[in-house]
Amino acid sequence: MCNQRKIRIALPSKGKLAKDSTDLFANVGFTIYNPNPRQYIATISQLRGVEVIFQRPGDIVISVRNGSVDFGITGRDIYLEKSFGSNGSILELHSQLDFGQCSLNLIVPENWENTSSVADLIAICNSLQRPLKIATKFPNLTAKFLQAYPSIEFEMIQAEGTLEIAPTIGYADMIVDLVSTGTTLRDNRLKILTDGLILQSQACLIANRNSIKSDRKTLTIAKQLLEFIGAYLRANNNLSIFANIQGDSPEIIAAKIIDNEIIKGLQGPTLSKVITQENENWYAIHLIVRKDELHQAIREIRAIGGSGVVVSPVNYIFEERPLELSTMLRALED
Repeated sequence: MCNQRKIRIALPSKGKLAKDSTDLFANVGFTIYNPNPRQYIATISQLRGVEVIFQRPGDIVISVRNGSVDFGITGRDIYLEKSFGSNGSILELHSQLDFGQCSLNLIVPENWENTSSVADLIAICNSLQRPLKIATKFPNLTAKFLQAYPSIEFEMIQAEGTLEIAPTIGYADMIVDLVSTGTTLRDNRLKILTDGLILQSQACLIANRNSIKSDRKTLTIAKQLLEFIGAYLRANNNLSIFANIQGDSPEIIAAKIIDNEIIKGLQGPTLSKVITQENENWYAIHLIVRKDELHQAIREIRAIGGSGVVVSPVNYIFEERPLELSTMLRALED
């Protein structure tokens, strides 16, 4: 199949998920060329033999599952819901693309005052003397979650469009839906059960297992995607710090650095000699730290005599063997 057509990557066709997906590709150096926005096929000049298909997020999972598309970006909630019964035909290459964050929750009316946890739904069932009617676009994930509560009887109502109105107009008792800010729930007098979190979701990268396993060119594209996307996402949360420090030897300075929690690094610090006009013993240190650890890192650098501190963003961090790549190769052996 892969020898008869171009390798296909499906991206969301509309909305914020579409924009964030194309932005991700641009940020990792894969610019999508689509001269006619009305056309649903585009190209990537850096990836020869590859074409981009624009589809709805749910259709992307189906296309990857049946092999008409080789790779796709969609919401992880949609992937997990629609991959039931796929018999391993879909391979999740990267589960956290750092956009499209939301959560899938059990949601009930605010006026169920004595109902705050999933276990409390048993009393609601008893009072109704019938199964709970649950409206959702995620029947598979919902049913799997509620398997842990065999005493709760429920009837799934497959629904499309706006769900928040369902309890108000009476075609469902409660809903299971995606939540980002919670504003819509409050406006419709709904509340999330405290332990009713089914899934924390964000965008993910998926692939057709057989396409990667049977075609060398498709496997090569998979490796490129994982290498560059992984390197970009790792760099997103880190900063590069350069600083100068005076000392008698690199070993003495390194010992001071290793005594600290943040700036010690994984294998140890990177040091290089600074050539000064006065021939003093100055060394430059180069560190990579997480953004949320920057303040502590600066304090530690100052405490050991560091000066001339320069902080810069990091564009990519390429690892010797990225975790996502190793995970994919192991999965292909099964």
